[in-house]
Amino acid sequence: MANRINGSMTAIVMLSAAVGAGIAMAVVRSTTAPASGPARTSDGKPNFSGIWQANNEAHWDLQAHEARAGAVTQPGVYPAYDFASVPAAPVLALGAAAGVPGSLGVVGDDGEIPYKPEAAAMKKENRANWIDRDPELKCYLPGIPRAMYMPYPFRIDQSTNKIQMAFTFANAARTIHLDKAEGPPDDTYMGHSVGHWEGDSLVVDVTGFNGKNWFDRAGNFHSASLHLVERFTPISANAIRYEVTIRPWKIAMPLYRRLEPNIQLIEYPCIEFAEEFLYGHVRKKQLVKRWEGETMIIDITRKVPPGDRFFEWYRK
Repeated sequence: MANRINGSMTAIVMLSAAVGAGIAMAVVRSTTAPASGPARTSDGKPNFSGIWQANNEAHWDLQAHEARAGAVTQPGVYPAYDFASVPAAPVLALGAAAGVPGSLGVVGDDGEIPYKPEAAAMKKENRANWIDRDPELKCYLPGIPRAMYMPYPFRIDQSTNKIQMAFTFANAARTIHLDKAEGPPDDTYMGHSVGHWEGDSLVVDVTGFNGKNWFDRAGNFHSASLHLVERFTPISANAIRYEVTIRPWKIAMPLYRRLEPNIQLIEYPCIEFAEEFLYGHVRKKQLVKRWEGETMIIDITRKVPPGDRFFEWYRK
């Protein structure tokens, strides 16, 4: 009896080992199999139609950075050390939700943006005054390339002579012209995009910016003379390598296809959400005055900037 039991156990162990080996081999084959190529249009070009989204921290800061306590901070107990900064009053009540995640960055070469001294000083000033200056907070169109890596999905609809992109944030949109098209009568937030194919790569030349955009929440900015060259190159059926040359530097990242079977763009009504932030200080009677939680009370006093500063705050 004992021999039969031992024999049965041995058989079970051997069977389990064989099944396990089979599963392991299947996993190896599955993970090492080459990725499927991109879908193709009727004219043989990669078909980018679908809903896509970046998955990185470029939205907060293009450059490599440590995690920070908040987008707006102030000196803490050890004021000489930046790492000891604490969230400033406007974001304190948000706790960990106000923090900025760390990142290895998406800027190529040495990871630095080659600002001239006066522009570097402006970038530093922008970051310190993020709440008052970032166009995103005021629901302005995000511009290119910023719209491509904001934490919202966007849709691509591709035809033979036009590629349309629709963005969740602020109902932004852009058209990439693959044929001859006149430029807009004036510079815009989203610029003017003209594309062509180089093999499987879509190459897009973007000009005509109004200079009022930022690249991220860290205060990185550009002028109206911005000239971009984008490259969209398929990595697989569900991933695109997105590269942008911003002479003389560049950024690069993957964009990923959203694969949920019911995925669709859901409107983000930015102006409605930000209305009180934008215009609450000019109400006849202040609407948002006070918030009281379990550990803190926040009293808000709105003010109207004097003279031309009132208009400058809106960056129009």
